[in-house]
Order: sequence, then structure tokens, then C-alpha cells
Amino acid sequence: MSAPAIRGRMQWSVFVPILAIIVLVFSWMRHDHWSILAVVGVILVLAVLSAVHHAEVVAHKVGEPFGSLILAVAVTVIEVGLIVMLMTSGGDNTSTYARDTVFAAVMITLNGIVGLSLLIGALKHGLVSFNAAGTGSAVATVIALAGLTLVLPNYTTSAHGGQYSSSQLIFAAIASLALYVAFLFTQTVRHRDFFLPVASDEHGRMTGLLDLDEDGHAEPPSTGEAALSGALLLVSLISVVGLAKVLSPTIESTVESLGFPYAVVGVVIAILVLAPESIAAVRNAGRDRVQTSLNLAYGSAMASIGLTIPTIAVAMIWLTGPLELGLDATQIVLLVITVFVTGLTVVQGRVYALQGFVHLVLLASFLFLSIQP
Repeated sequence: MSAPAIRGRMQWSVFVPILAIIVLVFSWMRHDHWSILAVVGVILVLAVLSAVHHAEVVAHKVGEPFGSLILAVAVTVIEVGLIVMLMTSGGDNTSTYARDTVFAAVMITLNGIVGLSLLIGALKHGLVSFNAAGTGSAVATVIALAGLTLVLPNYTTSAHGGQYSSSQLIFAAIASLALYVAFLFTQTVRHRDFFLPVASDEHGRMTGLLDLDEDGHAEPPSTGEAALSGALLLVSLISVVGLAKVLSPTIESTVESLGFPYAVVGVVIAILVLAPESIAAVRNAGRDRVQTSLNLAYGSAMASIGLTIPTIAVAMIWLTGPLELGLDATQIVLLVITVFVTGLTVVQGRVYALQGFVHLVLLASFLFLSIQP
């Protein structure tokens, strides 16, 4: 990329987060007019694109798997803040808001991000390869977290209605955080090589690691540039979630007017919040770096559970009302099918387009059944 192109890209990517924060501040208290909401929607899309750009700059500097980890954790930390913020608003539906949003994030990451990445990567490169050992350990951690926090509450006897008792919630929070930290140690320290992009032959068999430089030619950004992008990434993510919060009353009223279940609100918010990771994953898949795409997807699913549940457990000290974590019967069936298909997808370490399409059909089923349960 030429120097003028780089400067142009840096100019818009610096300008957009600042503009997004300004729009967020001015629209926070007054956003009931359609023209204001239209501006918020446009700026939200630009903020998502800016977040993707700055995440890629940081990832280029720190390398994998740290780059995808930074984006996954950053987005999820802000997502947790959004969940807590909306739960404090009160109302009859807040007891299931955390469950519905977390489950939506899990389904979007495991089926949406993974499916789209595999489909695009396979259509462009024939077969795509990844490290089955590293990816399998990520999937196992996601399954354990989902089962512990979203399924098991339906089958305990100390509380009813898909709820944990106080002591059970504390245990689930500690166990979730411990699982997440243990995986981070494995991914970034103990077995980092298992999560790096891999090279493959014409049959899709893994032959080694790819050139860790993003494009094989461009120099990594300087420390100052990476630090600036890291700060602007945080600003962009805050803007994305803040603007999504501004739009949430409109989303809620629209969902209610259409007669859709309240869980659809959590789905829409999860889609907005996960948009930066989705775009980054698709871009990496197009570059034949599906391992990075899977790191983003499964890392986001893990962070959505492993960081959200402990934070919500702490927040319940001052939040009033029940906290329903247990999934309903339809959600459990979708989760079980997703887990089974995911296991078959990652077991060989190489896939073609069909697997990606299967995951996307599962995502479509989840979205449809959220609207028509």
C-alpha cells in the first residue's frame, strides 16, 4: 500500500472514533427524532469499520494469537457493560436479558462467524486448514462454559425457573473465570504455536506455520502507531456499544410493535456488538488465515461467557430481581446440535465449503426461531 493511501486510511480511522464519541455524547439524552436515529445508525456502522481497522493494526504489531485475543476481550468487556446497563433499567424482561444476549453471542460466534469464515475461505482457496489440537481445546472450553452457565441451572434443585442459588452462582462465576484464564494461559504462553495460522498443501493438509507477518511484505507498525490504534480501538468499541444503547429503545419498541419475543432485542444487540469481530474474521478467512478467524470466533464465545457471568454475579449484589440463566428447551436443542456439528467440523483440521454452509443454516435456524419460537 502506498504512503498516501496509508495516510488517507489513518486520517479517516482517527476521525471516525472521535466523531462517534461526539455523536454519542450529543445523542445520549435526546435521540427520539428519526433524523437523529438515522445519524446514529450511520455513525455506528462507521465506528464498526474503524474498530476493525485498528484491531488489525494492533494484531499486526503484537502477532497472533494476541491480536484476535485483544479484540475478543475488548468487545466482550464493553458488551458486559451494556448488559449490566440495560439490566439496571428494570422491567419484566430483564431477568433473562443476560441469558438471551450471551446465548445469542455464542450462536453468532459458533455458527455465524465460524460458518461465514469457513465458507469464504473454502470458496476462495478450495480447502482451508487449521490446527485441530488448538481449535479443539477452544471448542471444549466453550462447551464446558456453556453447559455450566446456560444448561445446568435448569437441573439444579436449590432454585427454580432456570436460576442458580447465590452460592451456586458464585461457584459458576469462579469456575467460568478459572476456565477462561486457563485457556488464555494455554493460548498465549504454554502452547501458543497451536493457535497460529498454518500453511497447507493442495490437499488441505497442514504443512507448517504461515509467515506471521500479515502480508509477507509490509513492516509492522511502530510502537507509537500501535499504541494510538489501541486507544482508538477502545474509543471505537465504546462508541459501538454506546450507540447501540442509544438505538436500543427504538429496537425494543420495534420488536414489541412487531409482536416478536423480547429475546430478539438481545440478538440484535449481540449482532451489533460482534460486528467488528465478524468483519475481522471474514477478512482473515479471505487471506487464508482461517485459524485467526477461529481464534476470534471461539475466543469471543469464551469471553462472552467467561467474563459476563462473573461480572453479572458481582452486579447481582446491587441489582434487584431474579437472574434466569437456564436456556429454554428450543435453545438447548440448538446448542446441542451446534456443539455436535462443531465437533465434526474441527476434528480433522481441514474443511471445505459445505461445513461453513451447515453452520450458517444453524445460525439462520436460531434467528428464525428467535422470532418465531
